[in-house]
Amino acid sequence: MQPLLRVENLVKHYAAGRSASLKDKLTALDGVSLSIPSGETLALVGESGSGKSTLALCIACLEPPTSGSIWFEGIDAAALGENQQCLLRPQIQLVFQDPASSLNPRWTALDIVSEPFLVQGRFTKPDRAVRALQLLDRVAIPRKMAARRADELSGGQKQRLAIARALALEPKLLILDEALSALDCSVQAQISNLLLDLQSSLGLTYLFITHDFAMAAHMADQIAVMYQGRIVESGPSEKILSSPNHEATRSLMAATPRFIETPGVLVHF
Repeated sequence: MQPLLRVENLVKHYAAGRSASLKDKLTALDGVSLSIPSGETLALVGESGSGKSTLALCIACLEPPTSGSIWFEGIDAAALGENQQCLLRPQIQLVFQDPASSLNPRWTALDIVSEPFLVQGRFTKPDRAVRALQLLDRVAIPRKMAARRADELSGGQKQRLAIARALALEPKLLILDEALSALDCSVQAQISNLLLDLQSSLGLTYLFITHDFAMAAHMADQIAVMYQGRIVESGPSEKILSSPNHEATRSLMAATPRFIETPGVLVHF
């Protein structure tokens, strides 16, 4: 069975300053390859500046790669034109680290979750409201909070709202770009378990981007370690955690607090 997502030899250069010469370009991605089977989670672990977010933007068709392929359900998204990519984008949604910066603080929770329907021209206004309320139910935001503005919500509630908005168009792939790192440990555990429940009930596939090996172990079937724009180590989570081979992997693991995992709880100590 082919994976839902397969990235092959992806390269991304950025111009350094005003120079256009190749030797002066910054390499954000240097031949990245990975794949994620449908319904599974790949944790992409790496330090800041390793290229994780650039990879996320390329996969989501929000940043064009310099070269390489991004196969999504057998279609090379990197080879599509802008109009064709617009049709693909609803299937690949992003949830960012800081929900406060991605949510309009003056909009209500109901407005925010309804927005994707409006942008895509889907449903009537009453139907949009009904579907938005159902999405708030799914992420455990009480309906009495539907009329609250985003700036009146807690950090955890804002992230639940961002997840609800990402689910509105029924995507197949959710890219979670450091989506838990701005939350305290107890809220991290709640949101991570919500994500696992959503994956089980909706059959979602996750690219889970993090620098936290403890959370990667809790969430992921597979782990890929990124260093200086390359995947330097990848494999089943248990294998990576029990016998890391690359120095970058060992360094990231050493910087992660030890953790214990019990049903429904992830505890750092």
